[in-house]
This record gives sequence, structure tokens and C-alpha cells, in this order.
Amino acid sequence: MAHDSHDSHEYIPEIAVDRNGKEHVVQGWQGDFEGAKLGFWLFMLTEVLMFGAMFMTLSYYFTLHHAEFIKASSELDRVLGGVNTVVLLISALTMGLGLLKMRSGDVKGAKLMIWATILLALIFLGVKALEWSNDYKEGIFLGLSTMQAGGGKSFGELLFFGMYFTMTGLHGFHIIIGIGLMLWLLKRINSGKVSPEHHILHFNIALYWDLVHLIWVFVFPYFYMTGAGGAIHG
Repeated sequence: MAHDSHDSHEYIPEIAVDRNGKEHVVQGWQGDFEGAKLGFWLFMLTEVLMFGAMFMTLSYYFTLHHAEFIKASSELDRVLGGVNTVVLLISALTMGLGLLKMRSGDVKGAKLMIWATILLALIFLGVKALEWSNDYKEGIFLGLSTMQAGGGKSFGELLFFGMYFTMTGLHGFHIIIGIGLMLWLLKRINSGKVSPEHHILHFNIALYWDLVHLIWVFVFPYFYMTGAGGAIHG
């Protein structure tokens, strides 16, 4: 029997039959809200540990190469970095609104907010691509002669830019993963596997996106604002 398109958001539980022929509803991850949250928080912990170690390394080398880090930071484009910060903060808002709309039963509104978040994520990547292109033109990019020993930059500056491209590149990779997750979420919403009654996947992806924008909130001042004072007084 064909299903009406209006019932596409209906969640169909999995049924298991025991030896006596009695049917039982299988408790899947869609129905185990607390378990799914706990599992995802454990995954998030590994992400925090990874980026936390990088920030600790950055802080340690900053104490050793204070002046060089300030000089290198002043060469970054704070305008583009600031634009991307605003873009990510707005995307966190649209993702949160999408989850609230899903919980309230507004599936269409939730999908609209997810698409808005994807658009903002693409804008972030576009701005970052423009910034890296400008860095390349100015001779600040990994692999260029100016970014190698004896190429005109001090060891501290090379450390700074190495960490900069590593951490912003890794963060950008997480943005791409987030876009893929949101597209997958939209597909599952359209198939009825994510609904207002069973929205744990939506919740976890929103949580992941919160981590992505939170990491950038630390990346921006660490890299872009460190040399702001020097640039103002220079």
C-alpha cells in the first residue's frame, strides 16, 4: 500500500518477534535520546581534546616567541577573519532555530533553517578561500620559499603560520563535514526518519555545529587579535 506524501514524517519503529511469536518494539538510537546524547558527548570530548592540545601548544610557543607571534599575527586579515566570525555566529543561531522549529512540529521551518545554515557555512568557506588566496599572493603560505628556513621569516613566525594554516585548515575540514551532515539530515527528514518525535540526529548535528563555531571563537582572537595592538601602535 502506497504511503501518502503527507505522512512522510511518520516514524515507523522496528519490530522484532520472539520465539513465541510475540512482537516487541526494538529500542533503536532514535528512541534512546539519553543514550544517543551521551555517546555524542563522548565523541565531542575527543574533538575538544584534539583542539585543546593545539591551543596549549600555541600558547606555549607564544611565551617563547612573543614578539615574532605578534608580528606574524599583524600580517593576517582581521577584517575577513571578523566577517567569518559573524557568519559562524549567525549560523549557530539558524541551526538552533531549526532545532527549535523541529521540536515544535514546524518541519518546513526547520528545513529552511538548515538550508540557511548550509548557505552560511559555504559563505564561510568562500571567505576563507579568499583569505588564503590573498595570503598566497603576499607570500604567506605553506610551501612557498618565504615560508621556509632562510626565506626571510624568523623561526617564531614560521611556527605561528604553521599553526595558523594547520588549525584553520582543520577547522575548515570540520565545516565541510558539517555541511555533509546537514545534507544527510535533510535527506532523513524528507524520508520521515527524523521527525518532531524522533529528532535526536538533528539535536546531535546542532551540537556538533555549536562545537565548530565555538572553536572558531577561540581561533579568531588567538591568531587574528594577537597582533592587533602592534598594528595599532605601528
